[in-house]
Amino acid sequence: MNVGLIGAGNMARALARGWNRPVLCFDPLAGRADALVEEVGGQALTSNAQLAERADLVVLCHKPGQLNDVAREVKGHARAVASILAGVSLEELRGESAYPGCPVYRFIPSLPVEVRQGAVVQAEGPVQDPGLDDTVTALFAELGTLVAVPDALVDVATGLMSCAPAYVALVAEAQIDAGVRRGIPAPQGAELVVQTLAGTAELLRRRGYDTLAIRREVSSPGGITAKGLDALERAGLRTAFSDALDAVLGDQA
Repeated sequence: MNVGLIGAGNMARALARGWNRPVLCFDPLAGRADALVEEVGGQALTSNAQLAERADLVVLCHKPGQLNDVAREVKGHARAVASILAGVSLEELRGESAYPGCPVYRFIPSLPVEVRQGAVVQAEGPVQDPGLDDTVTALFAELGTLVAVPDALVDVATGLMSCAPAYVALVAEAQIDAGVRRGIPAPQGAELVVQTLAGTAELLRRRGYDTLAIRREVSSPGGITAKGLDALERAGLRTAFSDALDAVLGDQA
C-alpha cells in the first residue's frame, strides 16, 4: 500500500519510522517533508492534491482545525483516508465539508509507535470495503497494540494513551530526581527507573494486566513498598491522574 502523509510533524515522523518503509509526504513548512523522506525513503510532493492522486491511503497528520481546508484540496483525488486528528469524529470526517463518499478511518496513535511499541486506538465503524478495511487496520496494527472502541469513546481513550508518554516521562523524571536528592547519580537513576518501567509493563502484559496482583507481590505488610504506596496515595496520585483526564476532555468530562 502506497501511504501518503499530509503533515510531517512529530506524529507523522513517528508513524513513518514505525512503518519503516518509503512514504509520500507533503508539508507546507519548507524542508520538513524533505527531511522525513530522506530518513525513511519515499518522495516529498508539492501539494495535498498531488499526494492524494498518488497515494492508496492518505493519512491526515495536519492540525485538526485544518480539516476542511485540506479536504477541499484532497477530496475527489483520495482513494481512502485515515485520520489521526485529535477530537475529529468519524461523523465529521464523513461530513459534506470533509470526505463524503470516501472510505474513512479514524486512528489515534501514541508516540511509541515510532519503535512499534505504541498503543493505537481505532474508532469502530461500519464495513466500507472488507479488503481495504482489513489492509488499513493491519497497517496500523504493525505499530504496536491496536484497540478498537466506539467512536464516542475515542477521546477518552486518547486521554489515557496518547497523552500518557508525557505522563510516564514525568513520572520517570520525578523518580530520578527523588533518587538524585538522596545521592544516586542521574544517569544510574535513569537506567534503574526506565528499565523498571519497561519491565513492569511487560510483566503486566504477561499477567493479563492484573495490576493488583503485581502490587501485592511487591508489597509486604508494613514493608518499604507499602510505606511508599501509602505516601503516593496520601499525595493524591489517583486524583491527579483522574484530574488530568478530566482536563484533557474538558467539557466532555
